[in-house]
Formats: sequence, C-alpha cells, structure tokens
Amino acid sequence: MWEHQIAPASANWETLEPADAQAWCNFVLWTPTALPADCAVIPGTLSKESAPVPPTEQDIDERLPRDGNGLASYRFEIAGSGRRARVKQFLYDWAFPAMDHPSLWKSRTRAQQLDAHHVLWLGTDFRGKPAASARIARTTIELSVLEGDFSAEELHTIYAGLQPADPAAISQLVATPFARLSYWARYPTAAQVVVPVGMLTFRRGQHASYWHDGDAAQQQAKLWHAPELLGGLPLDSAAEFTDSRGRTEVELLFTGGHNRGVELRAVLQRPGAGNLLVPAAPEPHPATHEELIVRGVSVQLSWIDERYGPYQAVFSLNTVEGTLLSTSGVGLDRRWFVAALNELLGDVGQ
Repeated sequence: MWEHQIAPASANWETLEPADAQAWCNFVLWTPTALPADCAVIPGTLSKESAPVPPTEQDIDERLPRDGNGLASYRFEIAGSGRRARVKQFLYDWAFPAMDHPSLWKSRTRAQQLDAHHVLWLGTDFRGKPAASARIARTTIELSVLEGDFSAEELHTIYAGLQPADPAAISQLVATPFARLSYWARYPTAAQVVVPVGMLTFRRGQHASYWHDGDAAQQQAKLWHAPELLGGLPLDSAAEFTDSRGRTEVELLFTGGHNRGVELRAVLQRPGAGNLLVPAAPEPHPATHEELIVRGVSVQLSWIDERYGPYQAVFSLNTVEGTLLSTSGVGLDRRWFVAALNELLGDVGQ
C-alpha cells in the first residue's frame, strides 16, 4: 500500500518536478506529454500535506485558506502565444465529487471520451471561463483557462497525453483503500467543507466521521444488509457520519475497474434520522431528472450523460432511506447503474 510523506507544518507552494512531488501526494500525479504546438509547461508547484491546525486570521494565503486544513495538491501551467491555462490535481476526499466535475458546478457540461476508460468534461468554471475536468485513477484533474483560448480538441490532446509522473507509484496507490488515503479519514478534526455531492440535494454540515476498510468496513456493510459487491465493484471503505444533532448516515464506497477509477457510493440512513431528505430537491446544476420504479420502489433518478453518467438515485424503503452515486466513465451507462441500484435495493430492503 501507498504511504506518502507529510510535512511537519504548513508551508507555501514549493516548485518541484512531478517525479519528486509524487512522494508527497495521496493521489496519482499526472504529467502532460502532449501539448499544442505553441505551448510549453511552466514548472509546477506542490502544496505538501500537513496536519490541520486551528484557523487564524493570518491563514489567508493560498496554502491554508482560513480553514486550517493542509491538503496535498499539485498545479502547473501551460502557456503559449497569448494564452495560458492552469492544471490542478488532488484527491477530492471531503465529499463525493459532485457530478465527477465539481469545478464546473452550475455550468452546462459535455463529455468527450478520452480513452477506453475515461471521459473528459468541458464547461465553464466559477469565473465563467472555459474549463475542463477529469477523474483518472481517483485523481481529480481540473484545468482552467486563464488567458486566451484553447479549443476542445486541444484540451482533449492535453488530457489524453497525461502519464503518471512516477510509474512505480501507481500500482501502490491503486492498491490502497480510500480510507487510508483520505485526509478527512486520517484527520477527524479537519474542518468540514459543506458542498453539493450530486444532482439531487444532499449536504452535511459539521459532523464527526469514522472511517474503516477491510473487515471493519465489511462489518459496517453487513449491519445494513448491503452487498460486498455492487455493480461488479468490491467494497473499498465505509464510514459513519454523525452531526451535532445526532443525525447519522453510513457511507459505503465500492471501487474497481481500471486503476480503481470506477466508484459507486451508497449513503444509507434510517428514515428521517440522517441528513438526506426524501424526496430530494434537484440541485441547480443542469441535469436530466426522472422518476421510475425499481423492485417496486419509487426512485428519483438523475444523470448528466446517458452514455457515461454520472448517475444519482434517491430512494426510500420501509427501514432505509438512501442515495446511490456513480462516477462517470466509458461503459458506466444507464443500464449498468440501474442494474447496480437493483442489486442494492434487493439487499438493503431485506
């Protein structure tokens, strides 16, 4: 399994070659090998992980934006004639990454197939600038255009040419459960970040979380009669979340596929006892919404692209309420997701 280095205290961004930066990252670090003809890569900078500290008024730089959390991330810029783009990489682990492209929130997005496994999402960022996002081997890779223009074809070329900065590290990272990589799983006192997680509303406020992998995760799943395999994906990790009002949900992560990049995440609660409201209101991000019946259960179903996902379902049984979310990717279509939902409802409904 992978063990990355951790800084003893927070520090500013440090210029470092990707191959050297990988040792400090809890995610697979990627480096570009194909660029538009007029472009070159500006040396990248690393933000090293450090333990959370109480936030202060002085923590207002880019390294610790007031919350005191010291997350690992890496960024570099691509610059050409009158144009420039920034690429940032990190493990999105404070919540399920909304729509698999959280940086494009509220913009109308479109998917391009990158290779036999992954898709690239194109849209606009919070500044209204053209942007792109992909999740590859669990790494979130976000690109924002800072100056000038990059065509969709050029963005596709950049992402399709990404290669591991340290090929020897990828197999170790892929073999490591999410609960061993996540900052919030390893630092329960880290400040919470309240964000959307999908196309149907579910958000947590301040809470305590307890993460497990291995036998402990399997035991958590058994308490809810959840399967050990869902949509062809084995159980990776499990967590229990409890807020200040005592409201509790359990989260089950199922991962697998190429470089463990395919994920299903089930959030389960006793009726009315957690933060999921059923029925769930749509989030403002453009998506398609439908109601259907699965195993005799009324389900709210939402998605972005019917071919690639991502999908989200919200449901209510006699003893369980829940939501199921998926990543996006080649082959992760409606048929696959509904089949996984059918499996889940058949088990937790016992």
